[in-house]
Amino acid sequence: MGPIGVFDSGYGGLTILKDIKEKLPSYNFIYLGDNARAPYGTKSFDLVYKYTLQAVKDLFQRNCELVILACNTSSAKALRSIQQKDLQIIAPNKRVLGVIRPSTEIIGELTKSNSVGLLATQGTVTSNSYVIELKKFSPLTKIHQHACPLWVSLIENNKHCSISGKEIIKNDIEILLEKDSNMDLIVLGCTHYPIVKEYIQSIVPKHVNVISQGQIVADRLFDYLNRHKDIESRCSKESKILYLTTGDIDEFNDNASNYIGEQINSSHINLGT
Repeated sequence: MGPIGVFDSGYGGLTILKDIKEKLPSYNFIYLGDNARAPYGTKSFDLVYKYTLQAVKDLFQRNCELVILACNTSSAKALRSIQQKDLQIIAPNKRVLGVIRPSTEIIGELTKSNSVGLLATQGTVTSNSYVIELKKFSPLTKIHQHACPLWVSLIENNKHCSISGKEIIKNDIEILLEKDSNMDLIVLGCTHYPIVKEYIQSIVPKHVNVISQGQIVADRLFDYLNRHKDIESRCSKESKILYLTTGDIDEFNDNASNYIGEQINSSHINLGT
């Protein structure tokens, strides 16, 4: 038996972990942030795949039976290859899940106009993963994508509340909204973005709803474990969480504590080059 692994390129996955642990409070978790090599959004497919696979292997070695890629870029650029090519070789009885499919499964239920906006990293937008997945579940829904390459750095450096930071965010929102006046839903397709959700909601038209992924992923994980008892039975349940970072421990502890809402003590690891 082992914990559930939650991986992200930096701090954003903590917004997912927070909702997951509220939904599944008895389970053990390992959170791994690849802060030393963040952000992933502007990196190539091959590099994101390489880094993500290194993280998955590390979490498997720490006895994780299930790993959640709480990173949209990793989910977009690496998940399919890992599931279809690598798992059968390195750990055929273990599982890796992403955050894009759970979101696209319900997007169609949340829009009345069938016009949805997506704010994400350049890597996620370029992959077209949301477009591809949404066609499976809601083929009549049109999704308008807009990449926000500066947002992750703004948020991780606590510049998102500055005058210039807010102006950058507002400008990106305006560009997205101009794509279709009927848009009534905006999906925050990066796990960092919930940090600025309230600000986004305050500047969009009242008929536009802004959603983040944490609660969606938590609900879908709860359902997944109920349907896959073979995996669920191998997940340890002592309400423990281990935090790991490839970056500076003190910096991670300070920033992560703000994301998760409680004091965090992490350990440093190396994933390779």
